[in-house]
Amino acid sequence: MTDTIRLRLDISYDGADFSGWAVQPGRRTVAGVLIEAFARLVGAETPLGLTVAGRTDAGVHASGQVCHVDLPVEHWAELEGSLLRRLAAVMPADARVRAIVPVPDTFDARFSATFRRYEYRVSDTPWGPEPLRRHDTLGWVRPLDLDRLNAAAAGLLGEHDFAAFCKRKEHATTIRAINRLDWRRDPDGVCVATVQADAFCQAMVRSLVGAMLTVGDGRRSPEWPAKLLTLRERSSEVMVAAAHGLTLVAVGYPDEAEYAARAEATRRLRA
Repeated sequence: MTDTIRLRLDISYDGADFSGWAVQPGRRTVAGVLIEAFARLVGAETPLGLTVAGRTDAGVHASGQVCHVDLPVEHWAELEGSLLRRLAAVMPADARVRAIVPVPDTFDARFSATFRRYEYRVSDTPWGPEPLRRHDTLGWVRPLDLDRLNAAAAGLLGEHDFAAFCKRKEHATTIRAINRLDWRRDPDGVCVATVQADAFCQAMVRSLVGAMLTVGDGRRSPEWPAKLLTLRERSSEVMVAAAHGLTLVAVGYPDEAEYAARAEATRRLRA
């Protein structure tokens, strides 16, 4: 067996021209371009065991994505001082590895994570998003009331079955624990939702945002999104907000000594 060293990679990308994170035949994905970049540096035959904190959907961006790879020690010895710069030279401009740190082999980018934090940007100006932010900001034609948005958000906090807001996968739970969900209006006038949870199921964040936006513009009551938590299947009344407004901004991890225990607990919970 080849001795390897586990590396944590912190990654940012503009999701506009990616078909999501996961490798898909015939499609341009973030994992695909990352694997191609490593192949140019260490050879396509080198297994990496690439594992990501959270698979983002097509069009979704990231400023705080995390993944790990297991690199043969001989390659790390050769590239340690230059790997970050060399990856920058071979990766496309819309995906960047910002940091590379050796971690214990108990670190698991996916299962050791304690939270994922997303932000969703919405412009409710009559003229729409600023042109330079059109790739990461949704335009909303109706004025939004911040108090109504936050009232709707408050009812969704805590641990619930979010089946009404998720695309269900066979044998996968839709129970999640949201520990932060709030809206703010930035100085540029853009409304920004911040949502943080232990994990999310597919399309959950965009469905939550879609439901809250219909409250913010006055079409639904602030209590309506929380009432959907009694459902055990996806609600056809919930609009899934467009992907381009969503950005993964942070992934949290425990202290180094707790990596393995956290990963084991997460695997049990997700099963």
